[in-house]
Amino acid sequence: MGNDEPGTTRVLDKRVASLVEASRALAEAGDVAKSSRLRRVLDGVRLVLLQDGGAAAVQSMAQDLEAAGIFAGTDWDSPASLIPALSAGTLRSGDVDKVVTEIVSDLRLVAVAQGVYEHPDVTAEQARQHLTEVLANNASLLFTVATEAERSQQGRMATVTRAALTHIAGEIGLDGVLDQLVEEIWRILRQRPIQVDQLKQTITQIAVARQDPDVDTSGGGLGIDRLISSIYGTTEASREDPGVDVYLSRLETMDEGALQYEATGFARSMHDTGLVSPYHPVLIRFLREKGSFLLSEALGLSSTGRESLLCFHALVDALIDEAVHPETAQSVYGLALLLERGILFQPPVAPALWRLLALPLSDYATERLRLAYGPARAGRIWLLAGTLSMLGQPLGVGQGDNPTCQSARALSMWAYNDPDYLLQIIAWAARDDEIVMHFEGRPISSRELDAGLATTLPVDLDPVSLLVVPHLDRIYAEMGRLCADREGDPHRWVNPEFHGWWSARGFRINVDVETGRLTGLEDFLRHFYGSYHPFHNGNQPLIHPQPAGVAVTDSSARFVGWHAITILRVALDPDEVMRVYFFNPNNDSGQDWGNGVVVSTAGSGERFGESSLPFEEFVSRLYIFHFDTLEPGETGSVTAEEIARVTELIHGSWGADRLPEL
Repeated sequence: MGNDEPGTTRVLDKRVASLVEASRALAEAGDVAKSSRLRRVLDGVRLVLLQDGGAAAVQSMAQDLEAAGIFAGTDWDSPASLIPALSAGTLRSGDVDKVVTEIVSDLRLVAVAQGVYEHPDVTAEQARQHLTEVLANNASLLFTVATEAERSQQGRMATVTRAALTHIAGEIGLDGVLDQLVEEIWRILRQRPIQVDQLKQTITQIAVARQDPDVDTSGGGLGIDRLISSIYGTTEASREDPGVDVYLSRLETMDEGALQYEATGFARSMHDTGLVSPYHPVLIRFLREKGSFLLSEALGLSSTGRESLLCFHALVDALIDEAVHPETAQSVYGLALLLERGILFQPPVAPALWRLLALPLSDYATERLRLAYGPARAGRIWLLAGTLSMLGQPLGVGQGDNPTCQSARALSMWAYNDPDYLLQIIAWAARDDEIVMHFEGRPISSRELDAGLATTLPVDLDPVSLLVVPHLDRIYAEMGRLCADREGDPHRWVNPEFHGWWSARGFRINVDVETGRLTGLEDFLRHFYGSYHPFHNGNQPLIHPQPAGVAVTDSSARFVGWHAITILRVALDPDEVMRVYFFNPNNDSGQDWGNGVVVSTAGSGERFGESSLPFEEFVSRLYIFHFDTLEPGETGSVTAEEIARVTELIHGSWGADRLPEL
């Protein structure tokens, strides 16, 4: 919801008025009352920042807040001596007061940089330079949602931090941080997420900045050019961003050679970046009438994709007519990858897509999609476009800023391994506002259940997740409740029932559920090596993706929480290092888990959307896995040295305070 909505504006105005009063009281307080009145001010700032438009409101009050004494006795009281690099740790910390104070200080410097606030200790130029370095040191926060560590430590403040930095970037511009921004954008794009709107907005800001003669955009080089052209000037006919109507009129005058040139240009850019220009759907819709060859070129298809296109041309035409529009441009990439996967040759998939094309959406589903994506297109179009993206990019699913990793993992796994079941789930959720799953023969209806792990409806998700995740979240929580009286971890029974029959029934956990202490660690490690390591399981590749749980740690190797992932494969990387390749639904998978355990997302043999770690490092963060009891591998061939190395990594991180009692 935007700032112009009356309800939102009233709440913001009310909280600003309360903050003004608290600030006045702090300014008038004596030494004895300072502490309690400062508490009111910090809480008041936090409540304002939680609202849309809150950062702008606090910025307008920054001078008064400083005069009242919000920075008194802290490092922020001397802005000239602040070190921008330290902001990264502060903005990610679990100390809410420090986060709030850092944000107020940065917003104060925005006012100084704009000449609104003449500060005695810092000039406008110094303030701008400081803020530029703050943005550079926190570039990733501009367009990624919170990690598990940040959600655990900061709660809703993780969202506030990102909103404040986005506001600051809009106020002072991107001059001086382009190198870092471009590098960060490419790092995220290599993971091929489904949701790229925030990335596109940042690229748009960069494109606007390049038009300002006072802004130095020499940094970034070809990386910036490639990103901007991928959206606004991909081909010769769209070079100067002429608008879709002008572009269409140009297409109508082209011969086949010129059209092929346009088609290959868009396809090359799309597969290179994972971004789709709004002009690309215009070309796709135009070429649909011209035959399969040019359409295949515009989608960048290989022989597999072309076979899919030729065999299912009527379905593809219908999908293009309904789902592919400039507003849903990313669906072009989803469609191309869907055809490349060859999943239309699975007998149920094409009929299920035909059903989705004609599916009547419930009023509730239609309204949810409208609120999330706006009225530019009907809800069913957003859903179709989102379905194409999920089927084409099953490893691009993200959980958003929500504690729903289990549900996001399930959607990814079904799109990856059982697409016709995913299409059935979508139909139930969108048409019936209900999903029915079974737990050990007992039907569970999402309609009859209370909230699951997510206490509020998620809004920062792709169209499919937006409709389906709330149902899955409730069902998953109910399955856990049905196992509450059983000994051991409920995932043993829930995962196979929730995710699918291919989730192996063998189960190992290395944590005692009652005490939280490590237990049976050597047996746990031997079974994982025997089941998954090619040198111990007869070189048997993983056939079906398997659910697993990891103990997430922060960059200091401290325990953060339990997290659901999918093990996809185990293989040697280009440097002959055995690695585990896995899916992490946490939007940005490139995380530092401490003690040198840094998750890789590119450069170590990863396919788009995969994360990876060397085998021993991965096992050092694993706490739950499933395995086939009939194919346990050679557990006895695992050496004592291998066990010792992993055990040391566990004891030096999340297991440090979980050692068994003697």
